[in-house]
Amino acid sequence: MMSLHGANGAVEHDGVEGGASLPDHALWIDLNDPTAEEAAQVERKTGIRIPSRAALSEVESSSRLRRNRDGLSLSTPMVTFDRSDFTLKPLGFLLTPDHLVTVRFHDMRAIEAVRKRVEERDGDGSTSTRMFLLVVEELVDNLADLLEEMSGDLDSLSTRIFDFDAGARPGARKGDNTAPKRRDLALRRLLRSVGRHGKSLAKVRASLLGLGRITAFTKSECGQILTEGDEPRFDTLAQDIASLDEFETRLSETVQFLLDATLGLINIEQNNAFRVLTVVSVVGVPPTLVASIYGMNFKHMPELDWVYGYPYGLALIVISAIAPLLYFRKRGWL
Repeated sequence: MMSLHGANGAVEHDGVEGGASLPDHALWIDLNDPTAEEAAQVERKTGIRIPSRAALSEVESSSRLRRNRDGLSLSTPMVTFDRSDFTLKPLGFLLTPDHLVTVRFHDMRAIEAVRKRVEERDGDGSTSTRMFLLVVEELVDNLADLLEEMSGDLDSLSTRIFDFDAGARPGARKGDNTAPKRRDLALRRLLRSVGRHGKSLAKVRASLLGLGRITAFTKSECGQILTEGDEPRFDTLAQDIASLDEFETRLSETVQFLLDATLGLINIEQNNAFRVLTVVSVVGVPPTLVASIYGMNFKHMPELDWVYGYPYGLALIVISAIAPLLYFRKRGWL
């Protein structure tokens, strides 16, 4: 799909296909998973070579930040902002003095928000550089909102982890999750949740790093053509990205802390299981010793001819089993 926006802020065409002509005054051309025909059409009209998805996915800095004959070719991995399918997909910017071409492969709220602002003339998109700034600023705002959501999720996750003994399920009362199987499943869910947040934050960090490099490179390469008011916006963007990067770092540290706490809970559960096995084995040793003594086949054993020998032996076995239980209970092991 292709969307075009003119310098006057009006949307000229939406979903241009086939042989439909492009207007000469289109300032911003947005390509969403473009077909070969759409890419060729834009290339013929603007003279800008549209890179393929594979080219935009290159990881070398020299491939992501390039100055071409007519302008800049920029690319960065960008999160999908869909929490149910949170992945990184390439996002490309082709910036010339006359045009801004964005190449993406998934729907993005930031692009739609900028489109509405252009339609309503809410924001200065009078040049390709300012249009570029509008898009990047909206992307940074979206990443900030995403990090705020993740921060709230981590707060809830922290409560679940440190209140684990009060119930594995939200609203559960203390003692509701005492069954070992239920506790095991609850800990597995917590561990998976911590892992998902860690992976998501790593992808947000990749997006922030990419936008930071793009912003700095564009400012340095377009310094001579920046109009009044553009340079402060680049500086503000750099500051915002740096602050978000610091915020993401703190969230990553929180994730690591929660991971350590979850693994600590798992170790405690394992220690509890081994403690129970230890108590059971120790409790079984004295009765076994008594039974083995009186099970020996010697001819002369005083208790064999004693009327109360059998009750006496049973009483020794019971007492030898109860005594360790009382001891462990007094020490707080049970």
